[in-house]
Amino acid sequence: GTGKVATPDQAEETQAAIRAYLKTAVSAKVADDIQIQYGGSVTPENCKELIGKPNIDGFLVGGASLKPTFMDIVSASGPSKLSELWPAYQAKMEKEGCN
Repeated sequence: GTGKVATPDQAEETQAAIRAYLKTAVSAKVADDIQIQYGGSVTPENCKELIGKPNIDGFLVGGASLKPTFMDIVSASGPSKLSELWPAYQAKMEKEGCN
């Protein structure tokens, strides 16, 4: 990476801009329903604040996933949004016979 880390507010601003673009380019439904992953630097120290932002739905974790502290990221950031998404996902899998 560049070694330059976005602040949580900068990351949120970018994610919100992506969602706004999808709303105009595709539809409001798609913009509301899509899960946008943040792919910047994620650490145990910043993940909780990042996942708390309304337009950050998850992380694409790179090098941090190879470190022992990766589970700290998982623990700190879940199940906040996963708990919202899980019932619909589970219903879909059951409907499709994938339970």
